[in-house]
Parts: sequence; C-alpha cells; structure tokens
Amino acid sequence: MIIGSSNMKPYLLQMLKELALLGAIENRVEISSLELAKQLNTSQQTGSRYLLELDKQGTITREMGIKKQLIQITEKGEEALQDEYMRYRSIFELTDQVSFVGKVVSGMGEGRYYTAQGGYSKQFKEKLGILAFPGTLNVEIRHIDKNKIRLIKKHAGILIDSFESNNRTFGAVQCFPAKINNLDGAIVLPARSHYSNILEFISKYNLREKLKLKDDDEVSIIIFLNKDK
Repeated sequence: MIIGSSNMKPYLLQMLKELALLGAIENRVEISSLELAKQLNTSQQTGSRYLLELDKQGTITREMGIKKQLIQITEKGEEALQDEYMRYRSIFELTDQVSFVGKVVSGMGEGRYYTAQGGYSKQFKEKLGILAFPGTLNVEIRHIDKNKIRLIKKHAGILIDSFESNNRTFGAVQCFPAKINNLDGAIVLPARSHYSNILEFISKYNLREKLKLKDDDEVSIIIFLNKDK
C-alpha cells in the first residue's frame, strides 16, 4: 500500500519530519527514543510507540546499536514526506505552468501501439484538438523533478476515458496541453498513480523529424495546468 501524508497519522508524520531533519533520508542516524520524544514534547514511552508504528508501516528501518537505535527513512517514508511537501508547495506556489528540462530517450514502441488505438486517437482529436502522430516522444527528466509530477497530478487536466477494444481494457489517462522546444502538443500521464521519470509527449508532428532530435538531445517542456490554454 502506498502511504501518502493525507492518510498518515499526524503524529507519525511529525516524527518522520524530525527524523528527516536529522538526516535520516540519506543516512542512518543514531538516536534514542527519549531524544526523539523530547523533540516532539512527549514521553519516551510514546516516542517508542511512534517508532514502532513507523517501523510496522515500512516507512523507517531500525537497527539496535550499543546504546541507541540506528534509524533510516525508507523509500516509502520519503514518498510520504514528498507528498506532504507538494501539498504545501501547491498552497504557497500556485502556478498555471510547470517547466522541465530533460533528454530524449527511446521507448519500447508502446507509445505507437497505444496512440494508434481508435479509442485514444478519437478522444485526442475531440478533447485536445490533436490528430496525434502515431507514437510518443519520450523525455527522461531528473529524478528530483518527479516531485513536479505530483503537483501536476493534483490538477484535473483533460481526462481521456478508458475504453475496451478486442476484449482488452485500455486505461484512462490525464492529458495536459504542453510545448516542447516551443512546439505545441500534450503530455500524457496514466490516470492511476504512477510517478515515472519519463514524460510522454504527443503531437500532430513526428517530433524527432520536426525538431531534428536524437537520443540524449536536451529538450525543454512547459506543461500548462490551465486546460483552456
């Protein structure tokens, strides 16, 4: 189960924050439950219980040292903190566009297969005004910029509904109008929660030919959160 900050008990999230401030995302930190309890202005017994709950959730790992515990935040714990961060960011840094810089990479040909499906191409035309060229241009973004995807997915975007074809169900996707090197198109994101570091860009053009792109070329992308853009 994915643990986001919204479904995490506030006192556990606060302890996770305290551990992160001590450097527990990058390294194991040596600390006692009493020291952590003092940080949270609570009792040692309560502090120990909080650590046990975090351990059971899989948001931290613990190893007993000689006198203290060695504690590190797991990937699941880091995701919960990133979710909390993006909630605050969406409050204080409201914006109508998000920018990325990335490099062009080759896919497995799945983009061509999916964009060729009538259920998708018809909706791209009706809802985005794009008669999409078969295939997507894949752009690899920096790992840290995956946090921006969290911000983007908080917005509704333009929903491309799921559909069935040849006894197979094709999932819904969120789309956002976008520009790549100032050329119009759209970004396609799976509607289900999925934070990849690969952005898939659709356009009416064969983008590799139109922009004379090859693998590892750097491109700039602007995603517009206002669907009326």
